Amino acid sequence: MASALLSEMDYFADLIGNRTVKSIFFGGGTPSLMSARAVEAVIDRASNHFEFADDIEITLEANPTSVEAGKFADFSSAGVNRVSLGIQALNDEDLRALGREHSVAEALAAIELSQKYFKRSNFDLIYARMGQTISSWEVELKTAFAMANGHLSLYQLTIEKGTPFYGRWRQGKLIVPDEDLSADMYDLTNQMCADFDYPAYEVSNYAKMGEQSRHNLTYWKYDDYMGIGAGAHGRITVDGQTFATEQNKKPETWLKKVQNQGHATKVMEPLDKKIMAEEMIMMGLRLTEGIDEQDFEKRTGLTFQDITQAGPMELLKAQGFLSPTHQDRLQLSAKGRPLLNQILGQILA
Repeated sequence: MASALLSEMDYFADLIGNRTVKSIFFGGGTPSLMSARAVEAVIDRASNHFEFADDIEITLEANPTSVEAGKFADFSSAGVNRVSLGIQALNDEDLRALGREHSVAEALAAIELSQKYFKRSNFDLIYARMGQTISSWEVELKTAFAMANGHLSLYQLTIEKGTPFYGRWRQGKLIVPDEDLSADMYDLTNQMCADFDYPAYEVSNYAKMGEQSRHNLTYWKYDDYMGIGAGAHGRITVDGQTFATEQNKKPETWLKKVQNQGHATKVMEPLDKKIMAEEMIMMGLRLTEGIDEQDFEKRTGLTFQDITQAGPMELLKAQGFLSPTHQDRLQLSAKGRPLLNQILGQILA
């Protein structure tokens, strides 16, 4: 598996040429099940192909089980300098309901251990869970702040078709907070994060100054990123043309393709300016700071006026959902951020 990852990296490195790498992210599924030797091999190969930024961020996603947490020392030695833990809840009953295999005790131990071996770390929590009250969420947040190390990802539970939750929800077997209570939880989250010096820098991400996830900022700022491994997605620019890439999803298919041809690229689609502009708006509006107009024009060759509908834009500004303060920036207000998807549907031409 490690040799296949290296082969696929070699393929893309030949395509894009030498670049400065600001971040590496081992994510998707359970990357912490990889051996530390494999992780080190990927990092070393990347350093052979590309220039590393002096403050490069190398993140590994991990589940807080005892076995995975015990490998933190090896991952640190391999070059990982940031870990992101999938905690999701600090309540054993809710963890079972969410289908998680770890306990709260394991989660707390993993958080403590991660901070012993990694200078930077993150863990996530989900709110608006089954039967959750605003007071119980407040208590959970206070516990999170007491343990956090500069960054928290706080997501609202969503019920999506095709998931086990959806069927149970349709049958009335899964009761989640109503929209008003969920909105109150969102407001509480933002207020408490601000009070604890963890301001929102993205719809669901909160960090102390300088602790923002550099890798996720790459997505939200619509910079290039190279995706290798089964099911990985990427956006790469070759000779001035930006391509959307997607690797074969099934691990066995991906591995066979790489062994046969050096990569398992299922999709490599050139993106026109309109698609790029729409993607940049969809990603960039997630950020609290929004999108700078000069950056937008430089990346896409279009203006905000070329891609958005003037009428809805003016109305949303008048209603306080879009910030009217900065004329050279497209930015949601605090009031608008919870309604991101609805706003995108209105403003994109």
